[in-house]
Amino acid sequence: MRRAQAIMIQGTASNVGKSMLCTALCRIFAQDGYKTAPFKAQNMALNSTVTPEGGEIGRAQGAQAEAAGVAPSVLMNPILIKPKQDSQAQIITLGVPYADMSAADYRRDFLPGAVSIVRDCLHKLQEQYEVLVIEGAGSPAEVNLKDRDIVNMKTAELAEAPVLLVADIDRGGVFASLIGTLELLEPHERERVKGFIINKFRGDISLLKPGLDFLEQRTGIPVLGVVPYVFEHGIDEEDSVCLSERSAWGDDHAPVKVAVMQLPRISNFTDINPFIGLPDTRVYYVGPGETIGQADLLIIPGTKNSILDMLYLQQKGYVEEIRRLAAEGAYVAGICGGFQMLGEGLLDPEGTEAGIGSLPGLGLLPVATRFGKSKSTHQARARIVSRQGIWRNLYGQEVKGYEIHMGQSTVLDSSCSLTRIFSRSGESCSVADGACNDSGRVFGTYLHGIFDNPSVMLGIMNHIRREKGLPALDAANLPAMQRQHKYDQWADLVRASLDMDRIYRIMGLGEV
Repeated sequence: MRRAQAIMIQGTASNVGKSMLCTALCRIFAQDGYKTAPFKAQNMALNSTVTPEGGEIGRAQGAQAEAAGVAPSVLMNPILIKPKQDSQAQIITLGVPYADMSAADYRRDFLPGAVSIVRDCLHKLQEQYEVLVIEGAGSPAEVNLKDRDIVNMKTAELAEAPVLLVADIDRGGVFASLIGTLELLEPHERERVKGFIINKFRGDISLLKPGLDFLEQRTGIPVLGVVPYVFEHGIDEEDSVCLSERSAWGDDHAPVKVAVMQLPRISNFTDINPFIGLPDTRVYYVGPGETIGQADLLIIPGTKNSILDMLYLQQKGYVEEIRRLAAEGAYVAGICGGFQMLGEGLLDPEGTEAGIGSLPGLGLLPVATRFGKSKSTHQARARIVSRQGIWRNLYGQEVKGYEIHMGQSTVLDSSCSLTRIFSRSGESCSVADGACNDSGRVFGTYLHGIFDNPSVMLGIMNHIRREKGLPALDAANLPAMQRQHKYDQWADLVRASLDMDRIYRIMGLGEV
């Protein structure tokens, strides 16, 4: 059987758009009839997802697999680094926690043996698929890290993949960053770079052409396309670094306000994507020192360290503001770590979460959470069991999502349970999940993706809209229902922006 042909996207820096371009290419190759899979050897991200078997991988590779029309696999992201504290991260290997390590320990003790993991996963994918779309990390020219690189040029070498080098023109210095990156590569690495992509361009492309001509003449490497800046693509991002570019969506004067706490260790912030683009709705992050304001719905999202981020809420004075909102009848939702913080206490007797002991929670739900060494990662299906507030109309309905959490929560009053999980990683179970208060307006759950369920979104948002005299939404209005269309839109834009015929020839697949 012929091994898969590969193409690798590397960048001049982080957040230049590698993940998004890989997502588009996965869709394009799938549209063109190739069985396609994404791959990233090592991902440092707090946005993650769960495979059908219960393994944890980077969220970007999950989105890329979805764009390619294939199931996500731990082979697609064998090493995931999840920063836990400033000097420590949890290392996920082949979907399961390996150890908490410092950066120095990781480089000294883990990386020397990691190449074999990457090689094995690549070979397995190359046997199963026709095309691999491989994503690099940061820059291949990090001279202080190159001696043990496993995610950029080493991966390209193992996969025998040509490299396309991407730069973000929106941040300036695009030509210097591309030429400088090439200059810092070894000759054999430079040989792998077969084309440039200029990303996030705004303006008149005729004014850019002299620079493109200079770049090609200086390097002898063709520019394969210029991709426009896209403001609201509706596709899951890799990590929260993108929040430095955008922290609010929708009209300032929109009648419906959805606030999101921008926790220092925020994870899986893609849980708020279903709200972005809703009619009459402004979605905004609440950064350090900013007030929450008169939000109709406040979301406390997931976090890699619930105790340290609960401490952050206390130190920044948000605890009373959140309690005030709840008392005034606003909806307050906690997802995963946010659910834990809504409870009465965060118990960490062994110091596995933060090493600072236990903390009181927000005290808005009758829930206590105890942290240990075990981690739950599942795709899950559940039924709503609450009859409080809006949940009365949803009672008995099935919802789905995925769990990724350290710590186990106990609902101290069983009448407050929100859902009951009946399937985890394809296996039958019966596990209580989540809680809500008497009004149903304060609620929490471990189910990431809860707002991707149309019944939940319409139940909450239409109740808010009725109170404001706004017409009800239907499922067609929900961004989550347009996910596949968003992949197609993004792929169409990238296809039109790149010389795909040339990319196919670079890959050895001929013209399309």
